[in-house]
Amino acid sequence: MTEYRDFLELSYAELEELNLAIKDQRKQRVAPETIQEERLRDLTEGPYASKIKAVTVVFSDLEGRLHMLDYDKKFLVKSYDNLTFDGSSIRGFTAQKESDLRLALDWSAFYWVPADVFGAGKVLVFGEVIDKNGGYYLGDIRGVLKNFAKEQFEASGYTLNAANEIEGFLFDGIDAERTFHETGSFEYVNKGGYYHSLPGDPLREFIDTSAEVQRAMGFENEKDHPEVAPSQFEINYTYGDVVAAADQIQLYKLICRQVATQMGMTASFLPKPVTGVNGSGMHTNVSITKNGKNLFWDPKGEEKISKMGWAFVDRILTHGNDLCLLLNASVNAYRRLDPHFEAPNQIKASATDRGSMVRIPIGNEKSARVEVRSVGPDANPYMVLYSVFKTGLQGELSKLKNLRQADRYLPDNIYTALDDFRNAAWTATILGEDVKQRYAELKQASADRCPRLLGTIVKACEIQFHHDVYNQLLWGQF
Repeated sequence: MTEYRDFLELSYAELEELNLAIKDQRKQRVAPETIQEERLRDLTEGPYASKIKAVTVVFSDLEGRLHMLDYDKKFLVKSYDNLTFDGSSIRGFTAQKESDLRLALDWSAFYWVPADVFGAGKVLVFGEVIDKNGGYYLGDIRGVLKNFAKEQFEASGYTLNAANEIEGFLFDGIDAERTFHETGSFEYVNKGGYYHSLPGDPLREFIDTSAEVQRAMGFENEKDHPEVAPSQFEINYTYGDVVAAADQIQLYKLICRQVATQMGMTASFLPKPVTGVNGSGMHTNVSITKNGKNLFWDPKGEEKISKMGWAFVDRILTHGNDLCLLLNASVNAYRRLDPHFEAPNQIKASATDRGSMVRIPIGNEKSARVEVRSVGPDANPYMVLYSVFKTGLQGELSKLKNLRQADRYLPDNIYTALDDFRNAAWTATILGEDVKQRYAELKQASADRCPRLLGTIVKACEIQFHHDVYNQLLWGQF
């Protein structure tokens, strides 16, 4: 920063206060037009308006890859209702002949951001992809999820809640994933273990810094710690309504990557970057409330879960194989479903067995929930939460005897998962035939770039052509 510049740089305490106020508006379902008016006023007349130079607009593609555009603030204020972009350049979006799409701004998903992480003078807002007819674009699963959640609230009074526990690895060096095809290995920054890390070591400093950024952005942190495997971490925060929860997953991974890069390291969300140690998951805790009452809670029910909650679980188990490709979206994800290292690959439900696809955690009237454990951290969070809630509420119920403890397993390779996904009528109900086909083609392209058998060592191609590796050049070198 030079003496000639005067861009916005707020303290972390100020940021947290501002972001929690916006988060509360979202919880209270304040009218969109009211929120839009307030945010535009923040950009034009508010106490920080003169120091805001740009608005970072983010959206996600079909695979869950986060895309970011910076708009000059003055331009955005004048043109926020006509932000066009080329959809044919986004994998899984439109064909070239029908490439024009628009971004609408979800002003309720507005964040004041730390200048030392996102750049001085910037704020951030989530965008919604709009098709040429003015409706939400079916390839933008965030919009699909938001519409589904709105329908559930308007029709039944349901609020869909989610909290995700996202594990990752911290490796030495910048861009360790992008250069894996050259180095052939990842280097741990810490070899401690579960819950153990000295206060000043790189893993602890990374966790502390990332947690501070999340706290400033209104995540309402709960706990953070090193995980079981060397250099593995998990930073937990409170639950939220389903769209806000998915947004926070995207921000969580973005923050971790940026903080790690600034520290000369790489935060990786590959499900199984190193064989022989535990992989990383994204345990997905879900519940449904109505008028403030948790509909999954029943003090007299089995495991204190209501009949509605168990029906939700049974539908997930019924469609376990159908959903696997949506919850485990990469070639590498199927290494994590290996039966060792607490792999949640059994299509059953249990209060205690962590090898079960679905677990029923200990809870009370407030916290009673269902935990889907088989989700990989690289899956599209909007896709995960949409498919889990739609299936749990509207899926079919199997007549299989002893469904919750049946001897059934998730696929151990992406090809089987692809076959299950393509052959399932339910996945077309979830996504529609067109989006289902596009998603399958993307996953097939990744699979075809890798050996059919996973083998015992991580192959360069499963990382080089991983959808979460931000390097278009590598994708073009097949």
